[in-house]
Amino acid sequence: MGSESSEYSIYRRVVSQLMNGEEQLPSLPMLTLDIRRALANDAVQVPALVRLVGRDPALSALLMKHASCAIYRHPVPPKTLQDVINLLGMREVDRITMVHSIKSLFTLHSPAHKRLFMEVWQRLTLKASTCAMLARLLGHVAPEHALLASLLSEVGTLAVLSAFRDEAAIPSGELYYKLCREYSKSLGVIVLKKWSVDDEYIEVIRNTGNWAYHALRELELIDLVNLALYHSVKERNADADLPPLYELAAYHKLLPPLNFIAAQGELELVVKHRADIHAIAATLR
Repeated sequence: MGSESSEYSIYRRVVSQLMNGEEQLPSLPMLTLDIRRALANDAVQVPALVRLVGRDPALSALLMKHASCAIYRHPVPPKTLQDVINLLGMREVDRITMVHSIKSLFTLHSPAHKRLFMEVWQRLTLKASTCAMLARLLGHVAPEHALLASLLSEVGTLAVLSAFRDEAAIPSGELYYKLCREYSKSLGVIVLKKWSVDDEYIEVIRNTGNWAYHALRELELIDLVNLALYHSVKERNADADLPPLYELAAYHKLLPPLNFIAAQGELELVVKHRADIHAIAATLR
């Protein structure tokens, strides 16, 4: 117990140093900033955007793959980057560009780092894909908006891992998640402010996991994020320490038949669309 406590103290010091040195936190890549500036320009033409996005083959591939996923169900799959941008629209391209940047910024390359990163990324993409599917099924929020909000709500989780980028050793999974519980929200807010994202995403970070949170009568972004978090945790661990679904404030905003609960204590519509959710998640990995 003593050695674990001592080890945790060392890791806490590493994370605290990261929080106190904002310049050490990752910045958005210049190409991402160029694309976001272009997307914010009402006069931008699709061919110009195609040339800009085409400078990043990995982003182009992600957009192509994502445009063919279960969120859209387009009868004719897009064949070119221009088709993709026309199908998704500017705002969705902006959000997927951010998703791509998040993964590329926090990917670590030593075997031990990469193993933990991939475990975390799989969990995050499952949650984000659940959030996107809930948005498609329940309405009120665009699926890509929900997907990005879910991922950004966990950016602090990735930032905690990035604190060990230059360390020879990394914490065990148990100690890592303990560090996340202590630091991830604070780090996430710092990172999102550095990136100058909308305040709405910062508010989502602050209220993620607050099952009782209730601001508006109608379904809103944080409700989708919390419902997605609940279901992704339950899918990974059926015995997780969670309240019954019907106790969540977000659940009380759902009307029949969208609020039907399956035998395993999850929304029937999530259980029914699980294969689609996993297909969306696969496009993000």
